Amino acid sequence: MRIVYQDTKRGIIELVPETLDDLWHLSHIIEPGDMVSSKTTRRIQDSTGEKIRSDRGIKKTFFLGIKVEDISFHKYTGKLRATGMIEHGPEDLVPLGSHHTLDLKLKNSVKIQKEKWSRWNIKRLENAVKSSKKPSAIVVAVEDDVADLGIIRQYGIDYYGPIMGQISGKRIVQKNRKKAISDFFTDVANSLEKFKDVQSIILAGPGFTKGEFYDFLKDNYPEMAKISIIENTGAGGRTGISEVLKKGIIEDMATENRIAHEMRAVEELLAEIGKSSKLVAYGKKEVKTASNAGAIEKLLVVDELVRELDVEKIMELAENMGGKVLIVSTEHDGGKQLNSLGGIAALLRYGIN
Repeated sequence: MRIVYQDTKRGIIELVPETLDDLWHLSHIIEPGDMVSSKTTRRIQDSTGEKIRSDRGIKKTFFLGIKVEDISFHKYTGKLRATGMIEHGPEDLVPLGSHHTLDLKLKNSVKIQKEKWSRWNIKRLENAVKSSKKPSAIVVAVEDDVADLGIIRQYGIDYYGPIMGQISGKRIVQKNRKKAISDFFTDVANSLEKFKDVQSIILAGPGFTKGEFYDFLKDNYPEMAKISIIENTGAGGRTGISEVLKKGIIEDMATENRIAHEMRAVEELLAEIGKSSKLVAYGKKEVKTASNAGAIEKLLVVDELVRELDVEKIMELAENMGGKVLIVSTEHDGGKQLNSLGGIAALLRYGIN
């Protein structure tokens, strides 16, 4: 994310999203009532009266501003869409007051104007700018002749695979077994090469295959081997990827990945609940009481609740009283688990009645 213009007095910030993660952040920063302007393309029909049936009009690209009524992010298509009433644009091409959907795209500037930018929106924007400079990571869960990739992103995990090999068991004589292993490893390495910005790779799994794959990388893809580490897990596939995240391995690497941090925080919270501890509160009512008492050490809030005024007040009070506030994405299992507890919970310094 790059900020190209900022006018705090008028509540205007213009920025350029550079990654899919940036679009995800924007889906939580942009709110109904905001004015959003960006480049858009519309098919303009012939208004001269000479239009023929086959004439579908001419595509024209121009800047358009809408007052947002709805915002939606589709992570599988990588599209962020803002829908609302047109407030400004070329009046000869679009009727003001009509509805339009803006597709907010990578590398295109987006101007956002709010009546008031909350401290949490500003914080999120600052974190997005910082995070865009950090490398992402990939977990490769490999077992026998199956590999799954988990691409760690700010909004959650994108899964890629499975990548299947054609390797027979060791007890079965296979004339070209070595070649089959080499072909499988090559397929996995070629898949990893597609992700150009990755600087950390974790090779995980329960058996010896991950070590053999690492040796293969050292011999054939030395640059990739330099950024790879090996980690034992009890299972392969998505279960193995989840196990890596919960261990905090990624946090120990240079990426300091936010998703792993969030998942571990939720795991810590669930552990306290499992012990029937008095040092935990969850649900708005309990957390608000703890916040008013200044008892919150760490506050966890799902991203979907941050826009709610009463939740924002709880967050501000908790931080002003020395507590840490962590916004948790609902796009991964940790966020879903927190959501089931009411979307807000806290670890406390001391128990309250």
